[in-house]
Amino acid sequence: QVQLVESGGGLVQAGGSLRLSCAASARTSSSAVMGWFRQAPGKEREFVAAISWSGTTLYSSDSVKGRFTISKDNAKNTVYLQMNSLKSDDTARYYCAADSAYATIRVRPAYWGQGTQVTVSS
Repeated sequence: QVQLVESGGGLVQAGGSLRLSCAASARTSSSAVMGWFRQAPGKEREFVAAISWSGTTLYSSDSVKGRFTISKDNAKNTVYLQMNSLKSDDTARYYCAADSAYATIRVRPAYWGQGTQVTVSS
């Protein structure tokens, strides 16, 4: 079992920045890929970005490309999501996830965190 704990959410004005963190309790083959999802009220949870411990990244569609950056600190078993130029549409609960491979993390991650709320005021 791998526990994921997110932090860093909050209230920010449009155009501002936030950095989310996700600390994993362990680094195992079953959590070789870690990522971020978000879920806005009344909408389905959507994939945002993922990163492997070797550093390969994967981003979702155009909505966050160029504004969000995923990174990691292997020594701390922590993954980050730097969010810049935030828009009101980015308001959502952001969830950390982990899985053994890219092929599955976007569809059915093995592990989920509890989420952290991001609210962008316009």
